Amino acid sequence: MRTVDGRVAGRRGQATRQKLLDCLSEMLSSSPYRDVKVIDVARKAGTSPATFYQYFPDVEGAVLEIAEQMATEGAGLTELLEGRSWAGKSGWQTAQELVDGFLEFWRKNDAILRVVDLGAAEGDKRFYKIRMKILNSVNNSLVDSIAELQAKGRVDKDVNPAAIAGSLVAMLAAVASHQKGFTSWGVKQAELKPNLALLVHLGVTGKKPTK
Repeated sequence: MRTVDGRVAGRRGQATRQKLLDCLSEMLSSSPYRDVKVIDVARKAGTSPATFYQYFPDVEGAVLEIAEQMATEGAGLTELLEGRSWAGKSGWQTAQELVDGFLEFWRKNDAILRVVDLGAAEGDKRFYKIRMKILNSVNNSLVDSIAELQAKGRVDKDVNPAAIAGSLVAMLAAVASHQKGFTSWGVKQAELKPNLALLVHLGVTGKKPTK
């Protein structure tokens, strides 16, 4: 772990750096990204702006650091699909667990994901790459699952696995970022999951699930 000027940060320095990141994460969950200033992050962490600048070039640099850590954690989403079956009742369970894991990851990282989405939408390639790293962890596994079903003759040969997988992942991401909004449509969280899982199952297998 190095400082901005290239020096190796000791244990104490690493702890300070992590505390700054933790405080910034906390602030992002309660304040708009554009309103967060270095002086406020430093004050919350009990240190000075000069100390902040030892470890990060600016707030955006620190936000990218948090986002990279989250994306590394997000790569674990692929485990929701690895070696899983889409046949019969197992397929329904796979769809439910994928939806559950995806929504939970989004809820847990809601604040930083909002910033990542904003940066990606504005064309910042750094944020776009982070967003794609998270989505690819599910997308690539789904492509493999659909292609495998297709090879076994269980999915129509005209289906494009990458198009279906990409559409499902885009849907999951959109729903995940809009979770709170569903209540205004009269949809409870407990109702959202099984209905979203139904759409995922239909998309992957082309069939209604066996429950």
